[in-house]
Amino acid sequence: MIAADVLAKVVAQVDAVGLGEATVTALRQAWPGVHFTFCSEDDIPGRLNPVAEGVGYGVYLVSGAEHCVAFTDHLEAATGLVLAEQSED
Repeated sequence: MIAADVLAKVVAQVDAVGLGEATVTALRQAWPGVHFTFCSEDDIPGRLNPVAEGVGYGVYLVSGAEHCVAFTDHLEAATGLVLAEQSED
């Protein structure tokens, strides 16, 4: 489960310093129980909507239930966050 306040803090931190590999490394250190993935928005299925957005990126939830990673819309089921960088086109 990812608490709503953790999601808000992650978005605030990324907004403050920008999205990149160093930011994701810092997030992993700050929240070791949360799995963080950094990718391009192009890697996300078009049918999905982000649970949160910041300047130039969207945040998606993933769940590792039953040993299979899948996107989810529910914070209570989420075990990780995908930070998807949006392209400028």
